[in-house]
Amino acid sequence: MNEPSEERDEILATVRRFERMMDEGEPVFFDLGDFETIIDHYTTSTQYDRALQACEAAVAQYPFSNELLVDRAQVLAMRGEYDAALAQIDEVATREPDNADVAVTRGIIATQRGDLAAAVGYFEQAIQRAPDRDDIYFNLGLAYQQWQKFKSAARNYKQSLRLNFDNDAAVQELLYCLEVSGRLEKNLEFFRRFTDEDPYSAIAWYNLGQAYYKAGRYDDTVAAFDYAIVIDPKFYEAHAYLASTYVSLEQYRRAIEEFELSYPAGEPTAEALCNIGECHEKLAEWDTARRFYQKALDLNPDMDEAWFGIGVILDAQEKWFEALHFYRKAVTLFDESAEYWLALGRAEYQVGNVVSAIEAYDRATQVAPDAPEGWINWSAILYEQGNFDAAIDLMRTATELQPADAELLYRLCAYLLAAGRYRQAYDVLENALLLDFDKHRMLFEFFPELEQQRALTRLIDQYRK
Repeated sequence: MNEPSEERDEILATVRRFERMMDEGEPVFFDLGDFETIIDHYTTSTQYDRALQACEAAVAQYPFSNELLVDRAQVLAMRGEYDAALAQIDEVATREPDNADVAVTRGIIATQRGDLAAAVGYFEQAIQRAPDRDDIYFNLGLAYQQWQKFKSAARNYKQSLRLNFDNDAAVQELLYCLEVSGRLEKNLEFFRRFTDEDPYSAIAWYNLGQAYYKAGRYDDTVAAFDYAIVIDPKFYEAHAYLASTYVSLEQYRRAIEEFELSYPAGEPTAEALCNIGECHEKLAEWDTARRFYQKALDLNPDMDEAWFGIGVILDAQEKWFEALHFYRKAVTLFDESAEYWLALGRAEYQVGNVVSAIEAYDRATQVAPDAPEGWINWSAILYEQGNFDAAIDLMRTATELQPADAELLYRLCAYLLAAGRYRQAYDVLENALLLDFDKHRMLFEFFPELEQQRALTRLIDQYRK
């Protein structure tokens, strides 16, 4: 019943032994199967430098293993060293021309290079030679996905999972393709079929839970993960996903309990501690939340989410000067989060750093031009400074990028009215009313005195249903 967790423990123990021997400069001796396990672990977790290190150690011990040479070629391709990868796989082809992995590796290299038609051709060749290998269908799915042929990608991911349902990467990519193509709800039966066929498979229930979670069916999600955990109490990933489900349901106490079970006893992960901290943050338990965020940083000083979380706590307590340090650290670690830049902009403005606030909002709109908050907050600063023209120009840019966002149009209308550009304001208002009539109350939230303007209220009444 607990075989999946025991197998994972064995893999991690083998990997740790390899790392210890390498770090301490000891002679490294493993059997061929262990080396394959170690390399697979690193490639699955995208630790390509470590994977190549394992390949070199393995090839030194087993220089005539075509399997290891294939692994080395594929790792080189994943690192972007395409010429070296091709040279390596050509060497294998001279030894064993009918080896399916020759075509697979050439397909991987073609995928990495963006030559997707060639990649598909190579993977189809490989399938002809080895029709029962799930990894070939998975790689073919990746090529189609990169080609944005999501239905073809999903078809191959499904075949990969039929051959090996214990492939979380295939599950994730399949769910993504089904979401993008709007076919997730229709395909839930695909995942249910596996639990019907083997109701004692923790993996089957776990995968079904992920599908329900993506579909937003949280009650079904909880039930599926509960089944997985009953079958395998040490299924840490299932505990973590169940915890995330409870977060989505805003049941933070239960989420905390599950996050605490999402790692081996006494071996907390930085991610779990950070998640527990966020749950306490949602419960406004500031001191406890900060303590868990700090524990996460003790394990991983580069965890941007934890730095940001402490900033949020200080922000909520109106300790804006202190919050700035943590927000700035978060954006230094992860520059592509609009949420981080927006929070930094608000805190900078609260302490009177207007220029820094504008710079933060500018960056937020670059990272997420489709998010209205950055544009609105930035323009509000310009408006409060009396720079109506700049505020108007900024909102025009925002509405050009998002012409269907009524909130931005109402804000632009308000600025035009404040600047005395009534004809332009009424034209913008008509578009906003057509898009979303109910949001016209925003105008009066911006400027309560506008509610007394008869011409404005008459225009609004014309659009009232």
